[in-house]
Amino acid sequence: MARFGPALKLLLVVGPGLVLARVRDPLPLLWMMPVSFEFGRDNLTAAVVPAVRLALQDLEKQAGPLGSYEVQLQLLSSQCDPAEALKVLFDALWAGPRYPLMLGGVCLPVTSLVARSLQALNLLQVSFRAPPPNLSNRKWYGHLFSTVPSLRAVNLAAVKLLQRYRWRRIGLLVQDRPRPAEMRKDLIRQLVRTDIQLAASESFSEDACSALRKLKDEDVRIIVGQFEAGSVTEVFCCAYRLNLFGPRYQWILAAGGASGWMLGWKPSACSADSLMMASDGSFRLQVRQLGNANTPGVSGRTPQGYLESYLEQLVLDGSGVSPLHAFAYDAVWVAARALVQVAEAVKLRAKYGSPRNVSVNEEEKAKLLLEAVKNTHFEGVTGPVSFRNGERMTVMELIQFQGDGGVLVGEFNTTTQQLRITTQRLKFKGSGPAKDQTAVRLQQRRVSLLLYAVISSAAAGTIFISLIFLCLILVGHRRRLLRSGSPSQDQLVLLGLLLTSSSVLCSGLDRTSLPDQTLEILCSVRLWTLSVGHTVSFSALFTRTWRVYSLCRVQQKHRTHLKGTGFILRWILLLDVLVLTFWQILDPLRWAVLQSGVEERLEEEDVLVRSCSEQCSSTNMELWLTAIFGFKAPLLGLGCFLAWNIRTADVGPAAGSCKRLALSMFSMTAFSLAGASGTLLTSRDPAVDFCLLSILILSWNLFILTVLIRPQILCMLCGSGGGGELQQTSELQGEELDRLRRINQDLRSQSAQLDAQIETITMELSERLQDETGDAGFSSLTTHEAQVCQQRPSGLDNINSPEHVRRRLSLQLPILHHSYLPIVGGISSSSSSLFGSHGAVVYLHHDHFLQSCGQEAAD
Repeated sequence: MARFGPALKLLLVVGPGLVLARVRDPLPLLWMMPVSFEFGRDNLTAAVVPAVRLALQDLEKQAGPLGSYEVQLQLLSSQCDPAEALKVLFDALWAGPRYPLMLGGVCLPVTSLVARSLQALNLLQVSFRAPPPNLSNRKWYGHLFSTVPSLRAVNLAAVKLLQRYRWRRIGLLVQDRPRPAEMRKDLIRQLVRTDIQLAASESFSEDACSALRKLKDEDVRIIVGQFEAGSVTEVFCCAYRLNLFGPRYQWILAAGGASGWMLGWKPSACSADSLMMASDGSFRLQVRQLGNANTPGVSGRTPQGYLESYLEQLVLDGSGVSPLHAFAYDAVWVAARALVQVAEAVKLRAKYGSPRNVSVNEEEKAKLLLEAVKNTHFEGVTGPVSFRNGERMTVMELIQFQGDGGVLVGEFNTTTQQLRITTQRLKFKGSGPAKDQTAVRLQQRRVSLLLYAVISSAAAGTIFISLIFLCLILVGHRRRLLRSGSPSQDQLVLLGLLLTSSSVLCSGLDRTSLPDQTLEILCSVRLWTLSVGHTVSFSALFTRTWRVYSLCRVQQKHRTHLKGTGFILRWILLLDVLVLTFWQILDPLRWAVLQSGVEERLEEEDVLVRSCSEQCSSTNMELWLTAIFGFKAPLLGLGCFLAWNIRTADVGPAAGSCKRLALSMFSMTAFSLAGASGTLLTSRDPAVDFCLLSILILSWNLFILTVLIRPQILCMLCGSGGGGELQQTSELQGEELDRLRRINQDLRSQSAQLDAQIETITMELSERLQDETGDAGFSSLTTHEAQVCQQRPSGLDNINSPEHVRRRLSLQLPILHHSYLPIVGGISSSSSSLFGSHGAVVYLHHDHFLQSCGQEAAD
């Protein structure tokens, strides 16, 4: 008895005048509320009882069939405790009578647990508080209905408001409570579906300032707040202290509920003026408490008439106002109409059905009751009452805080899901709605038309000069005016210069002059002409440097095995073409817009000016550039090594040409490194990048034309005069170098054989003389013959004496050596320098003198 004490007391309060009324058919109904009479706590039930009493009184006044039934309420105190709620619920169901429907359920934990078991108990629940989004699954919670719009509808209205003003970036401030936490999960899902960026989401329990400070650090301009009404003062006080208000910020309070603004009712560190200043212009989405119809509804009362009666009852009971009172009134009407409809249907089936007098079981009654609640439609004090998927279809209000109060500026219809805003009532602090973030104004960097015209003219001039030189070299080669051993290398160098100069013409263009498809084609053309032209020129210079280096090694009497220099160009060009082909197929170049990090903020307009540029790019641009630089860099280093070794090569009059060749290789390496580094550093500025790269390319082209190609052209035009140095260099660098190397090696072997033969003959003659005369006689004879020859000429018998033989050999051996020296590169036998020397004349005179002495001795 003590357990149902509050219920009995409530029934006495609800219907004291029902004792003398006519006897009506009972409709038992459960009513679960968190009844509390403790001091210092609000009694939610006491604030709703006057509305329920008015509903029962209005039902009693209705004509049949509503007036023929009596709604009997059984109050169950849940104390907002799920365990206690289940206990009292099962006790009531066990004690009876049969309860097909239950009212109430304002505590989220209790509602979530009880709603899950309604289907198993064949029980329906009509609540008068907004259900959380996690109870929207009709498969599990199909027996739960509410006369208050769900919190999902509040989130949907907030999303519609964001879409209306094109706010695509927002921040979320959520109170650490069960209802706001469930709303945040549903709101994040809806934001993802509508492609709205959630820049930051912060929650707070007691200190809201720390959460707001984080939102400010993320530069959040649109702040959606989901917190209870009691925290409004604290939040806006922190917003005022952090300067999160004004024309740059927009607040949207979307916590649901039906209460109005509650600023300043709770003590804070901010004054009332500060709170009003911080909240001025903010929006609030709330459920409409009363309908705006002037005609009476199904109960015979207008919304305004009901409010007056409710306030009178509050004065009599001494209770506070509850924002749920009107929804509780309509909930009683929903339950009563559904129960009466089912009761009448059961009577009709028992009276007119076939077979007659057959009772309807409880399961069928539950189905009939469920359909009756689903099809409910009437005009209540809160407006039209109807349900869709268990959710109330109604109108939500969009309130804007202006000055010291709220102004209705829009409505969101949950039936049509449309947001209607009265723009004449809106007031923004700025010239218009706040921006969701700092506006970014892209300032595109382009190559000016004048700069492109100047650079392109220089490139065209370089191409024209290269074509003239190429034609002269081809004509001179046919007439054999140029005696270069490999004229094709000069042609390849000029071909590379033509390709690299042509790449300049394909640069510096953008969308203002050509469409995207044409620009993408020019991207590939520029890449191929620049890379292939560079490879062809480098290969020709590298091959020529290699040959000169090989010749220097031969002249220094070192063996060398550097062969196949003619294949260098083919292999380098093939490798370059393979890399470019794979790049073109796997990751082709596209015309893309790249933003740079250079920014300029305009505080007055809240605009951030950011530079951008258009250029050719691909997904793995860095990878492909690394592949190209990876195989070219070692070759450039090797070319510099070879050029360094031939810079001081002593090859006769052609030493100056070797210096020019080395200088050309050094300059190509230097310009290549400068171009690669400059492109990486200036890629964000198209004008600087185009100007720097073009100047480097054209400067190197003109340098090669001046240093390497021009002397050959001058030699061809001037004939043989002054061209001996160039002809000598050409002979050293020709393809006949291999043939001369082989001949040189053969002559060296022949020279060694002749030396061995001469040495053998000398030894044989010496041994023969020693055997004939002996060492002593030979010595005395030599002395004696020398004395005789000094006095008079000797006879013919002394011509073949040992002394004469030795003297003839000493004169003949040098002559034999000089006879084949010209073939191996020595001194010519007809050289006047040899016979003009004093030693040569002495030997010839001495030989003639010996022959004369021999003739006189023979006579």
